[in-house]
Amino acid sequence: MENTEESSADKQPPTPPERGLFHFWHSAGLSEQLGPDRVLLSRPVLQAALGEHHGLLLTQGGQVYSFGELLWRNLSIPASAPLLEVSLLGKMVIRVAAGGFHCGALIEHGSVYMWGENTAGQCGLTERGTVTDITVSEPSAVSVVDSEVVPPAVVRVVDLACGREHSLALSSQNELWAWGSGCQLGLVTNTFPVWRPQKVEHLAGRHVIQVACGAYHSLALVRSLPSQNYNTQNHPEKRERGQSPHCSVTERDELFTVDDAHYCPLGVELTEVMTDESCPRRRGPRQSLPSVGKSAVSSQRASSCPFVEDGKSSAKWMNKSLSSNAEPVESDVDAVTLTQTDGSPKSHPLPGWRANKNPSFTDELELQNILHKLSVHSLETQSTSAPGDTDSVSSHTSDDSCVSSTPCMDLFTSSYKDESSMKSQTNNSSGVSGQYSSSAVGLEEVQLCLEAEKTAMQGQKSSSLTNLSQKGKNAANRRRSLPGTPTHGSPRRQPCACRPSSAGRIQAAALVEAGDGLPTLETEVWSWGRGSEGQLGHGDQLARLQPLCIKSLTGEEVIKVAAGSHHSLAITAQCQVYSWGSNMCGQLGHVNSPITVPQQAKLSDGLRVWDVSAGQSHSLLLADGDCVQPILLYCGQQESVTAQRERQQQNERPFQRSPNRVESYRVRPTLLPFCMEMDYISTVCSGGQSCALLADQNVMGFISAIHELASRERHFYCWLSSVRKLLLTPLRSREGLYPSLGEPCTHLFFSLCERFVRLSALIGRHSASLSYFLHDAQGRDVTSLPLLTHTEHFLDIYKEYCSAVGDFEVMGGFQSLQKLSHECLGLQQTTLTQLCVADKSVNGDVDLVALFYWPLQQLHQYSRVLLKLASCYEVLTVEYQSLHQGSCQYESLSLSMLKKKKEAETTLLFWKTHSAKNTEVLRLPKRRVVCESSNRSLTLQNAGRFSNHWFILFNDALVHTQFSTHRIYPLTCVWVKPVTEDSSGLYAIKITCPEESFTLVASTPQEKNKWLRSLNQAIDQMLGGGSQGSSPGSTAMSRTASYIFTGEGRFKDAHYTGSWLAGRVHGRGTMKWPDGRMYSGNFKNGLEDGYGECVMSNKVLNKPDTYQGHWRDGKIHGFGKYMYSSGEVYEGCFCDGQRQGYGMLSSGKLARTSSSVFIGQWVQDRKTGYGVYDDITRGEKYMGLWLDDQRHGSAVVVTQCSMYYEGTFKENKMSGSGLLMSDDDTAFYGEFSDDWTVSGKGVLSLPNGDYLDGLFSGEWSTGLKVVGTYTKPVVDEPENKERNSLFRLGQYGVPADQRWGCVFDECWRRLGCDAAGKGERTTAWENIAVTITTARRHSPDLSRSQTKVLECLEFIPQHGKPVTTANYDNIRRYLIKACETPIHPVGWLVETLVTVYRMTYVGVGSNRRLLRHAVQEVQAYLTHFYSIVRFLFPGLPDDGGIIPDAPASPAKSRHSSNTSEQSCIVVSCCSLLLPLLLPRLYPPLFTLYCLQEEQEEIQYWERILRLNKQPDQSLLSFLGVQKKFWPVWMPILGEKKQIVSSSKDACFISAVETLQQISTTFTPSDKLLVIQKTFEELTQEVKPMLDGDFLWCMDDLLPLFLYVVLRARIRNLGAEVSLIEDLMDPNVQLGEMGLMFTTLKACYIQIQRESTM
Repeated sequence: MENTEESSADKQPPTPPERGLFHFWHSAGLSEQLGPDRVLLSRPVLQAALGEHHGLLLTQGGQVYSFGELLWRNLSIPASAPLLEVSLLGKMVIRVAAGGFHCGALIEHGSVYMWGENTAGQCGLTERGTVTDITVSEPSAVSVVDSEVVPPAVVRVVDLACGREHSLALSSQNELWAWGSGCQLGLVTNTFPVWRPQKVEHLAGRHVIQVACGAYHSLALVRSLPSQNYNTQNHPEKRERGQSPHCSVTERDELFTVDDAHYCPLGVELTEVMTDESCPRRRGPRQSLPSVGKSAVSSQRASSCPFVEDGKSSAKWMNKSLSSNAEPVESDVDAVTLTQTDGSPKSHPLPGWRANKNPSFTDELELQNILHKLSVHSLETQSTSAPGDTDSVSSHTSDDSCVSSTPCMDLFTSSYKDESSMKSQTNNSSGVSGQYSSSAVGLEEVQLCLEAEKTAMQGQKSSSLTNLSQKGKNAANRRRSLPGTPTHGSPRRQPCACRPSSAGRIQAAALVEAGDGLPTLETEVWSWGRGSEGQLGHGDQLARLQPLCIKSLTGEEVIKVAAGSHHSLAITAQCQVYSWGSNMCGQLGHVNSPITVPQQAKLSDGLRVWDVSAGQSHSLLLADGDCVQPILLYCGQQESVTAQRERQQQNERPFQRSPNRVESYRVRPTLLPFCMEMDYISTVCSGGQSCALLADQNVMGFISAIHELASRERHFYCWLSSVRKLLLTPLRSREGLYPSLGEPCTHLFFSLCERFVRLSALIGRHSASLSYFLHDAQGRDVTSLPLLTHTEHFLDIYKEYCSAVGDFEVMGGFQSLQKLSHECLGLQQTTLTQLCVADKSVNGDVDLVALFYWPLQQLHQYSRVLLKLASCYEVLTVEYQSLHQGSCQYESLSLSMLKKKKEAETTLLFWKTHSAKNTEVLRLPKRRVVCESSNRSLTLQNAGRFSNHWFILFNDALVHTQFSTHRIYPLTCVWVKPVTEDSSGLYAIKITCPEESFTLVASTPQEKNKWLRSLNQAIDQMLGGGSQGSSPGSTAMSRTASYIFTGEGRFKDAHYTGSWLAGRVHGRGTMKWPDGRMYSGNFKNGLEDGYGECVMSNKVLNKPDTYQGHWRDGKIHGFGKYMYSSGEVYEGCFCDGQRQGYGMLSSGKLARTSSSVFIGQWVQDRKTGYGVYDDITRGEKYMGLWLDDQRHGSAVVVTQCSMYYEGTFKENKMSGSGLLMSDDDTAFYGEFSDDWTVSGKGVLSLPNGDYLDGLFSGEWSTGLKVVGTYTKPVVDEPENKERNSLFRLGQYGVPADQRWGCVFDECWRRLGCDAAGKGERTTAWENIAVTITTARRHSPDLSRSQTKVLECLEFIPQHGKPVTTANYDNIRRYLIKACETPIHPVGWLVETLVTVYRMTYVGVGSNRRLLRHAVQEVQAYLTHFYSIVRFLFPGLPDDGGIIPDAPASPAKSRHSSNTSEQSCIVVSCCSLLLPLLLPRLYPPLFTLYCLQEEQEEIQYWERILRLNKQPDQSLLSFLGVQKKFWPVWMPILGEKKQIVSSSKDACFISAVETLQQISTTFTPSDKLLVIQKTFEELTQEVKPMLDGDFLWCMDDLLPLFLYVVLRARIRNLGAEVSLIEDLMDPNVQLGEMGLMFTTLKACYIQIQRESTM
């Protein structure tokens, strides 16, 4: 039915485009005198697709045109005026596909549109129609939905293929989807048709590259699994192409068992029970011309189905079928199936039909005729047999033999339910009438097939379908390739990133390897569907319900597959064509047997096929010939000129179902002469009995250049494959290879083979990529050429290959290999000689050196073609720049490779000339000779008269040979410097090496310049330079290299890898000694200097010492961490290899009987100065002065038994006056002679106030002897101040400002100052910047926050300007960030102070009598710290000074003076630094406060618990709070609730909660802010109860605040009050905050003293 919206192509004669020229002709009507018709369209054709009798064209812009017999619309459109598919306008179609009688289109975003015949569901369940639609007249969307995922997702389709009754879609995840009918779907289902696309689960998890559909079979090109990838070391070589595979005895025995049991390869045994059921299926109104069938039996079998889904049989139809098929009709006529009005088929015998058991030829006479014609090299075979129908089968066996792989009967029966009833219709618009196409499978056909096999075997276990060896091989292959049971799940892949924009790009995108973007050659071909013609390639004529791998094509590097109606084609990367299936018309291109397995098409020498297409009974090949322009090859049916003219005169249409056997056909691909007039053909297309091609015009030489590049690359890959097959593979597998070549050359030869294979793989993939590029060369971006996108990869592969060839040549491997090749190759020597394009040797043998160097010439071809392509663009375009740059790179590499080739040849000649034992040790594969002084052109300065000095310059070393000894100097560690000519007249060159220096003297200035230039260039090349144009003396003074020291010294036998400067170790590197020592870090002038890590072996303990830190002049110097083999760890400062300054030494209990930690000052590796020693074993902590590792001077000692001692030590013992106090407040003051031993006068004070004065002796822990006076004080006795002063704490300890001076000294040193405040401020800031930048560079594992802090600290703040209130906050923020990282000197100081503080007052140091020491130490920290900050920021005032406001403009000054006075900031060390330091010191300090206030705290808390038992009003009354301040209401969840007498914790809730936050703060200033907020909250709650403004008086405030303190229930309030009182800023003591703090303190004291309610 016509559609008014449809319109034909442009009515006006369009202007022909420059690309995408479409040519069309009928295969049955073509001869040498006729050419194809050119279809003129206004837009370039991007893709063409041909069906049985129709075709589709995809033009630029995504428009689709149709032509031919459009049966679904009752239209017949000539190809010269195609019809535009209006409904697809605006859809941007990127791919079209034509099936037998339906069409498909793929939209840019991945949607599928189908239209045409839909009787078998091949158009799917479209959106416009229903299941009952037998035709879809307009393109309708078909949804491909993956229901396995949740929620279901729409699948993006990238390729589409159509057969007669099925359609296949390839998704962007390289999964296959199918719909339609028949076993060619490959689905696990028992319901047909399949209306909705379903995933082919049997290929789930495999990477499908391309799909193709025949009439009733399907092909898929699949990427091989990783385990099957080609390995150059152990991959078995591929069998010779074109030869039949062999099978073992075991495989044959298994094969016979299979044949005897009639066992299908998919595992289901055929039984007679299957013949009990059959079913008819209604066909749709597809019409075709009357076809002359081969037999009525075949026709009726094709229209029968042995089973129905419901299990019911049709006895009437079965009787008819059996009666007509009971005996074969032997007559000279074919049986043509006519159609009655009731739809039942009737058989009418026609002349010319005769039964034949041979599957390949009709009779013996035909076979003899063809063999005779082939013997005289005839390219055409005249077949005089009766007409045959290739639409169904070409042999007189079963049409198909389909067996399911599942035991379910319903699945087997429903997979092939073709129609048995057909109706005749008349097409008024086209005038074509006839039977409906039908094809089915019957069980009787399988039985007949098996009987034919038995008859032909004649007692042997063979088969008529294939020869014995082929059958055995394929049986084994089938066993090895049987897929497992499909599952409903499949692995998911990421969506394809490529977005195809044209039809030609889809296949290339699908073939792209995920790794490097080039097509893969590791592919497999899978097939499934009907196999009656052997079109599946499995060696039989059985069908396959599910995809099965064609094992004979595995490893053949197939890059494309094509499917005709009943035959299949595959093209390999080596431009070979494999074909299998129906060969009635010679469409396979050969007459090899069997046709059930892939066989090579017979091509003339020099033809390289790179595109194929298959029609109903012909094949079309696109190949490279002798010129750049592609040629067209044809094989298959061809009608004579006379018959063609007669048919044209009778107005017969060429659209017939199958050719007649009486017509002529070609059995070998033959050149079509008209192809030379078609410009440059880019794509060929076939379908039915039609052919088409797309061609491009050669505009500005662009297309010819692209074709030339692709053609040369394909030819190059074929050459590489031949060399590999004929030469490398036989030589590698030869047993005598190792003895002939020797060990070094054998390894080099295998390395050469590996590089050759890598180069071959790259070229093969590149050639395949270029073949895909040609399909739309002008529509693609030329900058996407692999030569430009993968330039580095190409260059690296060629460099590796050239290096491997040169290494093998230098070691003399080709001479030995030449002899071995004669013995190994034998008769193939002639074939190899033909591959040798270079000159041959005198005796006619192959020059292997030239043969292996020949691939390098391809680099020049790349450069030349890229330059030719660049000439097609303007100079300023991106394309020109990219092409020109690529051309230069390949040309540069080509010249470099030629130079390396010459160097290898020169080196080989050198070794042949100077062959001796002493020089043989210098012969290395990578070594090339540059120049040598055998002519005495160079000698050593001050050499003896009779000395013999021979210098040889290689590309990696300078060799000095003297008589039989030689010295090798690696060029990486050689520094060359020309000596200025003086009055001596010597032409000298100074050579500097790591351990020695010497001077070379040249004979002439020319020789000097020659050697100087050669040395510099060789050194540059070794260091990675260009080695071109280096001027004398320009070699890098600073470099990175490896060297082994041999001379005496600190580095003897050490191996160094790192930086050098003028022959000396300088920079970062690693030094390793044979005894296990290793240093990794910075060097300077040949010595360790800077940060480094060193491992030093300790032979006594058999453990290494490890140091990580700074060095100077080869010694440990600076801050570092030393881990001794004994288990001790020292972390601190060093000076000249000794511990000096601040440091901490930890001793583990594994190293000695006691474990301890010392932290303090060191002098010349000894403890000297103030330090803290924690004896963990004894439970004592010493805090005092040291001298030469002994305790000496004032000190404080505390023990875990809470003993406290302060006094003096001498020679590591308590000596002199001291104060000793126990936990129960017993105190002793007197003379000590040893640790805890009293000897002399003293006073003992008891806790009750009594005291004992006299002479004491003895040890404190064991008992004291006393001679003295016991005194019990009277109640009214005045206080004895003199005696009390003896027991005052802190009088014998080290003053706080004298502790930890070593820590602050180290901080000053890091700032670059020799002493406190003695240094340049600018230098200090520079040191800070350098330290932070170095830390960022050498610490890549820093977190993001740490990196951010360091970035902020890299900027030096403005430190020279006066400090004002405006920039004071900037200084404070800078100090906060500096304290966050220990890399900053200030941050290191804070971290170290926290460490020493915790080491002092944590653990045993948690003694309440140390509280005064701890507080004073914090205050001393602040003083020293503030001096450092003032040094960095000199604008800061003294402690307690004032910072004024920044000077403002006059206008602002007048405004501020009118409003308020200028404010100022009082700066003190407490306000600036205590917030930075105290939060880190808070835990140990607050613990000491709690211990000090422990007794008072007990009393306080007992009062708190007791008083809080009262209700609010009772407590307020008890505390004396005036009733006007008593709250009446309390808010609860936004509502007011009245406070009654029993209410508790309901008053002043906000103030109570605020005061409780005092325990969450650290600094006194923060705690004072909490107290201030508490008063504010209290005032806010009281205000609503009073009228007007009021001022607090202490009589009203104290009771009310006392209530708040009681209800807050703050633990350790006494410790909080004491901490605030001790450390608060003196500037706020007399202000408002001071008054509020006094109120809190008064409340605390009042609660303590409260005894009764």
